[in-house]
Amino acid sequence: MRLESLTTRRNEIRLQVLLDFFSLFIANSLYYYFRVRSGFFRVMVIPDFWGPVLLLTLFFIFLYWFFGLYRFMYLSSRLDEIIAVVKASAVGVLVLFFAIFFSDATSGRIPHVRMFFLFYVCVVFFFVSFTRIAFRTLQKQLLMRGVGLRNVIIVGSGDRAKSVYDLAKKYRSLGYEPLGFVSVATSDFAPILPAPLLAPAANISDAIHKYQAREVIIALEENEREDLYNILSSINGADASIKIVPDLYDSIAGQARTSQLYGFPLIDVVPQLMQQWQVVTKRMIDSVVSIVCLTAGIPLWLLVTAAIKLDSKGPVIYRQERVGKDQKSFTLWKFRSMYVDAEKHTGPVWAAKNDPRVTRVGRFLRKSHLDETPQFLNVLKGEMSLVGPRPERPFFVEKLSKEIPLYKRRYKVKPGLTGLARVKYKYDESIEDVKIDLQYDIYYIENMSLRLDFQILFWTIFHVLLGKGQA
Repeated sequence: MRLESLTTRRNEIRLQVLLDFFSLFIANSLYYYFRVRSGFFRVMVIPDFWGPVLLLTLFFIFLYWFFGLYRFMYLSSRLDEIIAVVKASAVGVLVLFFAIFFSDATSGRIPHVRMFFLFYVCVVFFFVSFTRIAFRTLQKQLLMRGVGLRNVIIVGSGDRAKSVYDLAKKYRSLGYEPLGFVSVATSDFAPILPAPLLAPAANISDAIHKYQAREVIIALEENEREDLYNILSSINGADASIKIVPDLYDSIAGQARTSQLYGFPLIDVVPQLMQQWQVVTKRMIDSVVSIVCLTAGIPLWLLVTAAIKLDSKGPVIYRQERVGKDQKSFTLWKFRSMYVDAEKHTGPVWAAKNDPRVTRVGRFLRKSHLDETPQFLNVLKGEMSLVGPRPERPFFVEKLSKEIPLYKRRYKVKPGLTGLARVKYKYDESIEDVKIDLQYDIYYIENMSLRLDFQILFWTIFHVLLGKGQA
């Protein structure tokens, strides 16, 4: 493996898994020897060696993945990484502690459980932490020598942009390779910069592709604040992470988590903040809740079906194309609440309050949100989640993407059956409503957590009970 490959994301993860496997295998082998072979823990049954040790090792590898220890972490401090290892290892040791205690207790053999617990924690922590610190130290040394740096474009040409450039060049261990600047200035005056001027702001997306930039750092001056939205609109859809010098961020959302460039705060625009265990748990909750609601509500769905059939002609289920995660289209299901061919003469339009296209039964369904219950099928299929931004039709996505910066970044996550904008704001009836919704969506994506999901679900229940749906 070449030295350059040690700091690329995919190879970093592969090597980290390999090192963890090696460390855990040694730790589990030592545990096996002291607990089984030495007789120190007074266990009579001697299982095979390779099977238990390999199983324990794979168990901890899965646990580290579940807790997000294989994310891109070279920008994290080694202390933060060790704390993450301790948390994940402690959970694994506790699970094994109770499993082995129960096994030995039922067979009439009670080992020295406290000594076993302490010993196992020490060996796992020592070996995994040692190899991770060694690997991270080697990686930082390579970065300081210019191996494996991530190409970065800095937006701005003032003092703030120059400061970001100087810090990135000085502290190479952060992994940044600043290629140059993108200017938002409209005058003919060429600023004195320590690196080339790569492109004007209008062509930033082309510059990202041309120079294979992995990150964009926006460092504008106070008098350039109004250019922020236009820059974000130009970057929209480019395959690069975006960071903003924080004093400008209040024009987008606020209250976001920051990273550091040696004391220089940078705010990620729409980062992926949920750890892997939360992502897995969120998906499990989506599946369980969907199955329960779809099966338990069968009598109600039959009543709704009969009411729709008696009220107006047409199908019971209305199918519509929507845009989901990564801008992939899917078919969304709803109970039909409008007359057939409601948009025949108007084309795609947003539903309005007291919309004449809505049937009598449809008005009740929309008010009670029962029209949306077939979307549990979309959730079960993995096309949607219980909580997330509202899915929109391709026509409006294309239209709104041209008018609203950051709009397509809503599709970095799965759309939701409910969401923060749905419980905190009204249904979209205009572009201004969409802009306000977008602020809620960005805040949700930046602060995604199971805790926030549960809060939104709790608010949604009251929202439904109070009949705050759109009639």
